[in-house]
Amino acid sequence: MTGSAGTVFRGDELPAEDRFDCWRELIGRTRDSEMTSAHADHFEAEMRHLELGPVTLLKSSFPPARFRRSARRVRQSDREVCHLTLVLDGALSLTRDPRAGTTVFRPGELTVLDSSHPYDVRAFAGRATGAAGPQAPRTDALGIDFPMAMLPLPPDRVRDLMGRGFSGRQGTSALLSDFLVGLDRQAALLGPAEAPRLGTVVIDLVAAWLARELDAEAVLPDDARQRALVENVRTFIGRNLHDPELSPPVIAAAHHISVSYLHRVFTQQSEGETVAAWIRRQRLEKARQDLADPALRALPVQAVAVRRGLPRASDFSRAFRAAYGISPSEHRRTASSGGAGE
Repeated sequence: MTGSAGTVFRGDELPAEDRFDCWRELIGRTRDSEMTSAHADHFEAEMRHLELGPVTLLKSSFPPARFRRSARRVRQSDREVCHLTLVLDGALSLTRDPRAGTTVFRPGELTVLDSSHPYDVRAFAGRATGAAGPQAPRTDALGIDFPMAMLPLPPDRVRDLMGRGFSGRQGTSALLSDFLVGLDRQAALLGPAEAPRLGTVVIDLVAAWLARELDAEAVLPDDARQRALVENVRTFIGRNLHDPELSPPVIAAAHHISVSYLHRVFTQQSEGETVAAWIRRQRLEKARQDLADPALRALPVQAVAVRRGLPRASDFSRAFRAAYGISPSEHRRTASSGGAGE
């Protein structure tokens, strides 16, 4: 089905004989290859296909399968697309040149391919159970596809990284991985106007990561470098909202930049909103969500504020009312009764 969350495919919503063909058509829109599976006759799979301007986000969970893009297929149809994959569960094996052997990618690892070069990818299953009980083992992965021309890096240098495995748990690659996972989780809440901007952010983060791997940060355009920096700052803020000492000087020091540069770049990339204003808005919004969460109902209002970095009760109450037109306690009561404040 299609909606604000993009195109969502669930195999159990289709007749068994149609599932594999439907899934193959959906993934083939951007990843054109010959797809086969020993489970094709009863293909229990799920996929989210989300368009972010020229960038496509694919979240997939599927039984063991093979994806083969032959040299002939490359000659017949090459849209010069870049494929990035983050393995979440299971494993992927990749053969680009039989003479060079096969590389295996496991959970938490990233790899990049391009449609201009033949490849043979095999997916091996991880988990064997789901919420509905036992099921065929699956591979879980997140992918993004976008035109190679969008990367502000020399194509010949980028191709040196193709087919290699990289950890998605440290540095710039961790920021990219976390962003993609968060993007998938929030897909249902995204509005159409947000999609192109988020696609641009994805490209900036990919470019920043690849430039770091190539030791080529200097070739990135200033605007791409600045957008990636601001996204990094926002992620840092999100992880440290609980700290009442979080401030522009602390953030600048963590990113090895001056406070004045942080203020200038952040304001430019945030439509005039300052770092301090963004921190305050994030804290209030997280506190608002916590107050509406039934699982946190026993937590005192002030404890909710403290866990979001707002230790002074009077300041929190005043700022909350100014932002939402209601006190924190009133918001909690309204949310608890199922009112519009939830």
